[in-house]
This record gives sequence, structure tokens and C-alpha cells, in this order.
Amino acid sequence: MIDLRPETEALWRSMSRMTASSGAPVVLFIAARAGEGVSSIAASVALHAASRANRAAWLVDLDLKGNAQHAAFEKGFTEDVGRPGKALDASLGQAPIYDVVGGEDDTPQRLLAAHRIGEANLLVTQFRTWKLPPGARLRLKSQPRWWAALRKAADWVIVDAPALERSSAGLVAAGQADGVVIVTRADSTTSAEVSALQAEIEAHGGRALGAILNAERRDARFFGGVLV
Repeated sequence: MIDLRPETEALWRSMSRMTASSGAPVVLFIAARAGEGVSSIAASVALHAASRANRAAWLVDLDLKGNAQHAAFEKGFTEDVGRPGKALDASLGQAPIYDVVGGEDDTPQRLLAAHRIGEANLLVTQFRTWKLPPGARLRLKSQPRWWAALRKAADWVIVDAPALERSSAGLVAAGQADGVVIVTRADSTTSAEVSALQAEIEAHGGRALGAILNAERRDARFFGGVLV
């Protein structure tokens, strides 16, 4: 992951004008293909949000088994923020946003945690994969009550979804977000793939805000309804 805060400053300024009908705005980032830079952009935007939050910004990693966001902060991908603190229960008093399929019947509850990053007003989720029984698989659920509770607990919610070619997790959560941003590299992902992903997002109840090109290190801006 790369700290792209300078490159995402304009993107954040555009996003910061968003409002939600209830509670914190939720923005989900997704790509059609892996390696498009979604995690770097999502983390950088979340850091912008945290620097202006009164309570906290949450960075929700939907790659439950990968936990790339927590791992990146643990390794110190940005030097001025700090490392994850102790694990906090991220269930928010609601039913989980996942099902554990297979394995033993005594699967531990509350497997989703959140860690405050240093002294920042940023909480990053981590799924406790080491507590899963052997052979267990995960299935993400939309779980509107959990998202509603999260909106009440945060000032901003930034969601890092795995690429569609790897997982449909982002589509499951798309309907719970106020907007979905498609991340694409101009030199790899085709316009047809972006259009197909937008159609999938909208078919699952999401609202596509547009696409952000991640081919060059430059500011991202809203332009004609599209992030470019």
C-alpha cells in the first residue's frame, strides 16, 4: 500500500461535501480487477476523514480473510500516524455482517474487531481469522442494522472492498453505502469493464458516484459526475 494523501486531497474535498440521510456518510471503494490501488486510495481518504473527525472515521475492510488494511498499518505504511492499538469489539451490539459456513458448531462470536490507529481518530477493522474452525468459509451479509449502528458511532465510514474478480463482497455491501467509487487504471481496465461494474453496483441497490483513474500520481477530482 502507498500513502496517497497528497494525491487524494481534491478527492476528499469533493467527498467532504456529501451528506447522508441519517448519521455518517458511507463511501465504498471497489475495482473490477485486483491491483488497481483500491486499498491505498481507501486508506488515504480515511486518513483525511480522520483528521477532521470529531468522533472517529472507520475504515472497514471487506476482505475479511485478507485484513490488508490492518496489516498495512501494523507495518507502518505511513510514518506519521502510528500502529493499531488493542482490539475493540466491532459488533456494535448487532448481528454480525458475516456467516461462518462449515467447520465446527462452536464458532466463536464477535470475530470482527476494530483497532484505533495511534492517536488518530481512525478505527480500522480486522477479522479474527485465527479463531475460525478448520474448513470454515465466510459469507458476507448486508446486515442493515449493523451499518445503521456504525453510522451513529462514526463521522465517516470508508469501505475497502475486494476487486469484483476476486469476491462479490463489495456488491453485497453496495446498497448500504451512500455512494460507490470505482477505482481503475487507465492502462489496464477497459471502459466496458467499468460500465459492467457500474451496472452490477446499481443492480445490487448501490449508487455509483463514478470512476477514479489511478494511473498517475495526481489529484483526483469530481468532473461531470465522474471522479477523474
